[in-house]
Amino acid sequence: MKLIVGLGNPGIEYQFTPHNAGFLAVDRIAEVCGVQLANRRGRALTAKAKLAGHDVLLAKPETFMNLSGLSAAALVRELEIPVPSHDLLVIYDELAFPLGKIKLAERGSANGHNGVKSISGALGTEEWLRIRIGVGKQSLADGTDIKAGGRDYLLAPMRKQELAVLDEVLDRVRNAVEVVLTKGVGAAMNEFNRSE
Repeated sequence: MKLIVGLGNPGIEYQFTPHNAGFLAVDRIAEVCGVQLANRRGRALTAKAKLAGHDVLLAKPETFMNLSGLSAAALVRELEIPVPSHDLLVIYDELAFPLGKIKLAERGSANGHNGVKSISGALGTEEWLRIRIGVGKQSLADGTDIKAGGRDYLLAPMRKQELAVLDEVLDRVRNAVEVVLTKGVGAAMNEFNRSE
């Protein structure tokens, strides 16, 4: 069984904020698989699903972002997933990337992301598979990056235009997860880490 964890904050007020990109990605995968994350397990809302011929457990921790590791570690223990391994995949928002970009990695530092810090701390390693969804401001026409302000920006509802971009990104994330499951992480990184 593969464990796919999306990071975010529970509660309707956080639903369409940049910080909930991981939740939205797991919701999209669940929708495509025809399941609902309605079971409570390991301090998360979960659903068993079949994706690309693999049994997966989809999970959205209910611990709030900063304590995501409590839930992820509980599910890893319950499913007896060895860490590090490619049987755990975590999907989360990345402020350092512009909206529209996704990037897969097999390991990495938290880069200021408290949910990631929590998971690495709870698992005792930074070696776990991840898909980062860019939620930063789009670059200007001349390529200049615009800095998005941290916490206030991450927890504010996204605009319609941003949600339209994110909608397309969520399909790409689902495709990336399927490629990881069918062809491996190397193939997925080659395909999805390219700049748009």
